[in-house]
Amino acid sequence: MERRSLLRAGVVAGGALALGGAAWKEALAAPATPGASPYGPLQPADANGIALPAGFTSRVIARSGQAVAGTGYVWHGAPDGGACYPDGSGWIYVSNAELGSNAGGASAVRFDAAGAVTAAYRILGGTSYNCAGGATPWNTWLSCEEISKGYVFETDPYGTNAPVRRDAMGRFSHEAAACDPVHQMVYLTEDENDGCLYRFVPAVWGDLSAGVLQVAIGTSETATTLTWVNVPDPLATKKNTRKQVRGVKRFSGGEGACFAGGIVYFTTKGDNRVWAYDTATSKIDLSYDDSLISNPPLTGVDNIMGAGSGDLYVAEDGGNLEICIIAREGTVAPFLRVDGQSSSEITGPAFNPAGNRLYFSSQRGTTGSSSGGITYEVTGPFRA
Repeated sequence: MERRSLLRAGVVAGGALALGGAAWKEALAAPATPGASPYGPLQPADANGIALPAGFTSRVIARSGQAVAGTGYVWHGAPDGGACYPDGSGWIYVSNAELGSNAGGASAVRFDAAGAVTAAYRILGGTSYNCAGGATPWNTWLSCEEISKGYVFETDPYGTNAPVRRDAMGRFSHEAAACDPVHQMVYLTEDENDGCLYRFVPAVWGDLSAGVLQVAIGTSETATTLTWVNVPDPLATKKNTRKQVRGVKRFSGGEGACFAGGIVYFTTKGDNRVWAYDTATSKIDLSYDDSLISNPPLTGVDNIMGAGSGDLYVAEDGGNLEICIIAREGTVAPFLRVDGQSSSEITGPAFNPAGNRLYFSSQRGTTGSSSGGITYEVTGPFRA
């Protein structure tokens, strides 16, 4: 495998194509190199401790253990994976809670057309260590438990329908979910140092109550093509899912995932890589590998998100506590940095439907504790 090749494509939040046909295929051929951000250099940190490019501003949306401004709802601790959903002329931001002992779950904040907070509420409770998760094309949120034999819960960002546990999607240390609406599958990462890449094939697209869980087969480090085999016992009643099939391709700590331009991008924290799986050809390659770059701008890879501009945004757990941009031009650079919070991690990056507001959290904030989480909004001249 050509480990230095960067698979780039037009990407958007929610999985729609920004580039298509020959233009997209041509973009795949260009390798990435560290370089200048399309938004320019970071300026000194603002009053919230966020270093941003010129023209961008930040505000605090919520703090763990405190009521969200204008509401009586107390924001959860350890905010993790997130996504945005349209809501009339406004939108909703959903955030997981990576808390144990059945104290996890997910919450939502509702915004009006001007970006003012109008409500906040819980959409899932009584679960444990809910991590990256993923949005579906039918506007639900998949909240994933990062525990041994964890479940996926399908939740309603609008707070109307009760959450549903989706047993057919398997029991393992779930991290992220990325929906491929073209081939009608959901890709799932596993946060284990010898984890696997899975995909769930629903019996009926849009209904996750039944289907087949499959695991990727690739017998060597340099395997460039993945094949898929059904997991015999998705509920892991006798043996962990990652140990049931021979010849699986191992990944070192699967983290965030997103679908964009026909590619499933996902990160692995054990080796600081961003992978790219082409769903049309079954080819897999590396979008990013920090060991191949001197003074890499992106380390501690974690949550990943696509934008309508054709750029990827990757949040750091560690590193310089940055969100870095893998730009459509092929450069990798910091987009923002959180100062004074070195014991935290960046989680839950998501754009609102218009693409002009970016949400994310610092999971442990300035305190280094799960009770110190802070959720932010960044506004500015994001490119289309």
